Amino acid sequence: MKKITGIGANVYDTLIMAECYPREDTKLKAEEIRTVGGGPTATGLVAAAKLGAGMELAVKFVGSVADDERGRFLLDDFEKWGVSTECVTTEPDCESFCSFVLLSAEKKTRTCVFHRGNKPPLALNDAQREEVRTSDILMVDGNELAAAIDGAKTIREAGGDVLYDAGGLYPGIEALLPYANILIPSEEFSLGHTGEKTAEDAAKKLMEMYHPDVVVITQGSRGGLVYDKEGLTHYDIIDTEVVDSNGAGDVFHGAFAFALAQGWDYRKCAMFANATSSLKCTRVGARAAVPGYTEVINILKENGYEL
Repeated sequence: MKKITGIGANVYDTLIMAECYPREDTKLKAEEIRTVGGGPTATGLVAAAKLGAGMELAVKFVGSVADDERGRFLLDDFEKWGVSTECVTTEPDCESFCSFVLLSAEKKTRTCVFHRGNKPPLALNDAQREEVRTSDILMVDGNELAAAIDGAKTIREAGGDVLYDAGGLYPGIEALLPYANILIPSEEFSLGHTGEKTAEDAAKKLMEMYHPDVVVITQGSRGGLVYDKEGLTHYDIIDTEVVDSNGAGDVFHGAFAFALAQGWDYRKCAMFANATSSLKCTRVGARAAVPGYTEVINILKENGYEL
């Protein structure tokens, strides 16, 4: 059985759906409000678990939650979607990482305001480190940085893969990047970190700097690119009606990890992840909107792709 573990942000999200963004110092009626689980690695794990439902795949979050109502919600949410919480510890007298996400129907975009709470930084215990060591893939996102570096070193020494969802230019990430052999940054991260002017040049620079097996740069509605020893190729998004783009990148990374666990090459992984993310955007929510495996395969076939 293949195993995917993850270390990173696990966030209590409040989604606020409205026709448009509010003007300053005004009131705005929400069309709907939902509370859901979020966070790059956490949502990526849910995507992998949902895609792998019924298959020989174990998906586990390695981390901690605050012992508050939001933390308990996050634990329950993981279990609901098939992500194991056996390697999650609870921190008493703490507040959870939370965010408020405004979704604009007019702009088809989202804006997020977050508060990290006061939970202490994660330090892997022996059981958590062993869980990572025996995994095939570790997903990280730059949050819980010390634990992520510890886990990345551990799994790479054991021969596993580290998939880094590089979206934020956090202090200290230079210590994590050398361990990420599957580097999937956003275009914003790539340009900001390398100082290059184009995604193509940034991909080549990242390869020179950190020597991963592959660099996949995501470019939102413009698709993205894959750069490895076979060269550089671009991929376009699959055209869908966008309802909610929140969590699209998180789902992409989780779907890529799932595809990697199937033994597919990087270009197939990217196309599968691209299709999964595109389908997610047709529905509200990040985790609840993740499609099943068969639905992804079908939309790929409809668009002329065979895996």
